[in-house]
Amino acid sequence: MSTSAALQPEPQPIIACTISRDVQIFDLLIEDMESALGENWGDLSFNDALAFLEQPEASELQFVAIALDSEDEDDLSLIVDIIAAAKAKSVKVILIAEDLTPASLHQLLREGGDEFVPYPLPEGELREAIQRVQNTPTHDPVAPEMRNTLSATEDRSGVVIPVHGMAGGTGATTLAVNLAWELANVDPELAPRVCLLDLDLQFGTVATYLDLPRREAVLELLTDTEAMDSEAFMQALLSYEQKLHVLTSPTDMIPLDLLGPADIERLIEMARINFDYVVIDLPATMVEWSETVLSAAHVYFATLELDMRSAQNTLRLKRALQSEELPFEKLRFALNRAPGFTDLNGKSRVKRLAESLGISIELLLPDGGKPVSQNADHGVPMAEGIPKNALRKEIAKLAKSVHDVNVAETAKAGG
Repeated sequence: MSTSAALQPEPQPIIACTISRDVQIFDLLIEDMESALGENWGDLSFNDALAFLEQPEASELQFVAIALDSEDEDDLSLIVDIIAAAKAKSVKVILIAEDLTPASLHQLLREGGDEFVPYPLPEGELREAIQRVQNTPTHDPVAPEMRNTLSATEDRSGVVIPVHGMAGGTGATTLAVNLAWELANVDPELAPRVCLLDLDLQFGTVATYLDLPRREAVLELLTDTEAMDSEAFMQALLSYEQKLHVLTSPTDMIPLDLLGPADIERLIEMARINFDYVVIDLPATMVEWSETVLSAAHVYFATLELDMRSAQNTLRLKRALQSEELPFEKLRFALNRAPGFTDLNGKSRVKRLAESLGISIELLLPDGGKPVSQNADHGVPMAEGIPKNALRKEIAKLAKSVHDVNVAETAKAGG
């Protein structure tokens, strides 16, 4: 071996490529790729990418980062072809989008995008996305006891019960999770089938409250509801003690408008035909598909507290619904941390609040204290962790009332 040959450095392997109309438009992307990968990456135009991905050496790539903006929306078909070519080589796809419409982003995620990062790139977000696609397991990481073993039936007509917090911290998720668990255990002889949907797509914590993992399967389901059937829906669910079946929020934060009313309608209907009760934990934000949930609801619980922020937000919601002639009467207001039986001053404040807002506060949820939040951190329903807590007892009574009404209505309809 000659001395000059021995001194030649080995070429760095290319493990990733950016693909764009012109990568210079996305200068922050260049900086972040260099920071994350050094010189182990290349750059391709849209036209060159398709030809390269058809070559055998494309299989050596770990991922491609496709960067696009609003000007590229006319070429979505080409980008879809590039994603398909990458997936055919088992190459992961990170989408980096600026000013792209939700419909276009939805389509690209549905076609096989593994990660989405907005542009301009938030600090460290691309590095984290790269780590996720590099570390994505090839098998389903869900423990056997958490897998849903319930089969689809498509013979039900479930009761839809959304829970919506009028302000942060008013106990909406606590109510949703524990109401769903109490309904699943309300009749030991003939246990209802209960499904809990976490539609707080960005900050949903149902998985945390029940110590369940978040799965890529959820995003795959949500981004292609047109192709969803009962089998796909049931496979995306996780089971808590084989009694409560849960669709967690996605692993990563996604835009609330990524889903449209038709997507949510299909999701709720799929849950209804396979379960007796469908409890939905909603985001505090009103979105395009909020009306869809309200229309599907049999009873819609709205949690609030005895404070100004809850009062103002309740008034805003009431005006919004009534101005659109939507069924505001479906809302059942639940006052969290309600004053005790002997607190006459507190009860007077509750009465004045209801009168000033022109609403009826039908459910008074007692203050369960610190044990409630501590129990949530342990990832178990209150019935298992703090069964004697006053809040747990009230939610159990509510579940029994809901079930009794449903059984009576079903019997009347059958008779």
